[in-house]
Amino acid sequence: MSTKPTTTDLTWTDLDTRAVDTARVLAMDSVQKVGNGHPGTAMSLAPAAYVLFQKVMRHDPADAEWTGRDRFVLSAGHASLTLYVQLYLAGYGLELDDLKSFRTWGSKTPGHPEYGHTTGVETTTGPLGQGVANAVGMAMAARYERGLFDPEAAPGTSPFDHTIWAIAGDGCLQEGIAAEASSLAGHQKLGNLVLLWDDNHISIEGDTETAVSEDTLQRYEAYGWHVQRVAQLPNGDLDPDGLYQALRAAQAETGRPSFIAARSIIAWPAPHAQNTEAAHGSALGEEEVAATKRVLGFDPELHFEVSDAVIGHTREALERGREAKAEWEKSLAAWRTANPERAAEFDRVQAGELPAGWEEKLPEFETGKAVATRAASGKILQALGAVVPELWGGSADLAGSNNTTIDKTSSFLPEGNPLPEADPYGRTIHFGIREHSMAAVMNGIALHGNTRIYGGTFLVFSDYMRNAVRLSALMHLPVTYVWTHDSIGLGEDGPTHQPVEHLASLRAIPGLNIVRPADANETVVAWREILKRYTKTFGVGAPHGLALTRQGVPTYERNEDAARGGYVLAEAEGGAPQVVLIGTGSEVQLAVGARELLQAEGVPTRVVSMPSVEWFEEQDQEYRASVLPPSVTARVAVEAGIGLTWHRYVGDAGRIVSLEHFGASADAKILFREFGFTAEAVAAAARESLEAAAR
Repeated sequence: MSTKPTTTDLTWTDLDTRAVDTARVLAMDSVQKVGNGHPGTAMSLAPAAYVLFQKVMRHDPADAEWTGRDRFVLSAGHASLTLYVQLYLAGYGLELDDLKSFRTWGSKTPGHPEYGHTTGVETTTGPLGQGVANAVGMAMAARYERGLFDPEAAPGTSPFDHTIWAIAGDGCLQEGIAAEASSLAGHQKLGNLVLLWDDNHISIEGDTETAVSEDTLQRYEAYGWHVQRVAQLPNGDLDPDGLYQALRAAQAETGRPSFIAARSIIAWPAPHAQNTEAAHGSALGEEEVAATKRVLGFDPELHFEVSDAVIGHTREALERGREAKAEWEKSLAAWRTANPERAAEFDRVQAGELPAGWEEKLPEFETGKAVATRAASGKILQALGAVVPELWGGSADLAGSNNTTIDKTSSFLPEGNPLPEADPYGRTIHFGIREHSMAAVMNGIALHGNTRIYGGTFLVFSDYMRNAVRLSALMHLPVTYVWTHDSIGLGEDGPTHQPVEHLASLRAIPGLNIVRPADANETVVAWREILKRYTKTFGVGAPHGLALTRQGVPTYERNEDAARGGYVLAEAEGGAPQVVLIGTGSEVQLAVGARELLQAEGVPTRVVSMPSVEWFEEQDQEYRASVLPPSVTARVAVEAGIGLTWHRYVGDAGRIVSLEHFGASADAKILFREFGFTAEAVAAAARESLEAAAR
């Protein structure tokens, strides 16, 4: 189905002008009523948002989840009313009362758009620049989805062709993440992506001349984007026809992403507030609101004024949406008839199901052999890649270390790329050294739907990704972060690369599941559980972070209870356990070694492997008590990082073998010995705990 414009003529009536001005009034009134918010940008952007939602975008307000829809991302999330008002006007389910309750408890119109909270909101935005990267991810996902289901179709003819539209502000483009994502988008030649820049020259501290003097259009040209600028009307307002022509020209450009600069005047046409930083984040005040209404021809005594003629006109978007969806469904039906096997695959993927027999392809690792969990993860990904086509991903230029190459012969790269493995529908993504952007792009891919995404880097560089990871958790997105080199065990690269506080700080993010497997077989169970969880709650699940070793660790027999987050790896001998040793990752072997020492002394000792605290906490109290008996208060937790996670599990009598300082540059074995990560040290901590418990 073609996504190219069928006409270059904009139909614009007095009702359209009145609807745009109504949007401005609603933005002013919503902020004024609650007493806080960001009215200025929503006022000046009203023509752009209106043209998109009423004249350009393919969408159906009655079905916000329609697969064939265009996507819209408001990266400048502080201007949330820009989106809320258009959702109201178009008929997505928001009504005037929702605008009247803007930014208040329990409302559908929170201060920044929230995915899953308000119908029609495609992603949670607010931290500036994140939405730009989300949009890039959506555009990448759309291309990969096309490759899964309709790769031979001519450009613009597939039911899987659609456009990703995004609006960004000056703040978005100043954030480094937007530069990372925009560079990647240009390299990938994402012709299905259109970014509109609200070039209003205003930030919180005043004119953007305080901080920026670059030529942004030349920057985007250098990234490889198709670039346009829309001129203002003589009165300073945005020009609807100019916007329409630029948006349609961008949509017709399929070989490059498109960047449109629109010079706006913030808070236009407020007589005194326009073009001021105050209009960015403060209510205009009753007098200025009234004065602006007079300029626009509205009654200053009325609030939230929407005429029947305006709402009747804008709700015609519902009928246009039904027609667009019906046309798309005809196209999809024809595709189904011509591609029955792909159609069955599409239905499976849409349902969030995995292929029959996929678990049988997972490797089994020989016990006793030392295998790095990063290496085990790599073998698992390659095995899954052969049977789960919707699974794809890559690394931030560390694939050789992360073992994240799912297919060495197939790289997600655009037509024209000189590399022999380049394929516009390839399996392996090369994110480049862009960790922050990678995480937010992964969010966009997950939000788009119909594929499963992972991405890797070193655990220490999760710091670069943290804001996007937090948003993964906030949106409950099923993305998988593959974080390797998870401790001082990485050795000679030293403290700049050795994560110490990272596991504890990531576990502090609500809704993020950290999984640190002890060995190769636990890594198998971890990957399997992650995929199963996405099957159960695909699209509304939770992000996972795999923390994997660089160094080899002993392989134990597979225990399916690893999927429960914590389990008894080695039971006490000679009676009920007197002490419990809890380990994660590469330190589980230290707990096993300490158990041997303690058992030789006649101390019945249990070893618990706890790959995921979050999964363990999901289990019922009976199971948790069976693993960590409340009667056994002598406990030791061992992890090569700060001990913050473990206090609640060891209690007052317990001890924690942890690393409360930065590492050093040396061989991993030397570092573990010098920093007290030995079986002997764990056994000594157990003896201390036994003494404390006996007091």
